[in-house]
Amino acid sequence: MRRAIAQGRVTVDGATVVSAGAQVGPDRTVCIDGQDADYRPHDYLMLHKPAGVVSATEDPRLPTVVGLLPPRYRRRGLFPVGRLDRDTTGLLLLTNDGALAHALMAPGRHVDKVYEVLVEGLLTEADRAAFAAGLALRSGEIFAPAALSVVSSGALSLARLTLREGRHHQIKRMMAARGHEVRALKRISVAQLTLDETLPPGAWRRLSDEETALLRSSLPAPPQPGPPRDHSKRQQKTRI
Repeated sequence: MRRAIAQGRVTVDGATVVSAGAQVGPDRTVCIDGQDADYRPHDYLMLHKPAGVVSATEDPRLPTVVGLLPPRYRRRGLFPVGRLDRDTTGLLLLTNDGALAHALMAPGRHVDKVYEVLVEGLLTEADRAAFAAGLALRSGEIFAPAALSVVSSGALSLARLTLREGRHHQIKRMMAARGHEVRALKRISVAQLTLDETLPPGAWRRLSDEETALLRSSLPAPPQPGPPRDHSKRQQKTRI
């Protein structure tokens, strides 16, 4: 690297490096002969999503999670894996690996997602049992069983909730069905990836190779295809 710097072949964000002692942060793009010196086919970032930011790559009115990243990652086409509501905080994975994103978010994979939820009112054993059995709303919509673990119960109650679904405003609607209004919601893990609590809201870091491998290994197997359909009756009707 020192020889390449002396030969004027190294740039940082497009500017030629003139000193081998230059300090370069992880958000800078270092190139040798015009090629990214730290090129990887895919990027995997952990973001501590703050409230007020939407889980999108672009939005005409609101700040986005991708907008929290340095330009080098925006140029690399990173996108959020799944969505958190605008006022929900916590773990959000950003990547440009479409295959991994699909494996994590495909409904048939049933990947565990754990949330900390603060609600109004007492959470009881009846609430835990209702979540475990699967909630049915008055609209007829049915939610799959979920694990509710009460941390503290009072005028405001804190709980951990493990879901294997990801429907629109799901936790808020589930809690409302039990008579509880959600005051705060934070996602703390997806599969075996847990939020790094040293990251303040709005901060991010790259996943380690070990974390990426753990994330892949913890994915449930894809659902098996069902038996082939018998098209004989339809074929007979077509002949008639």
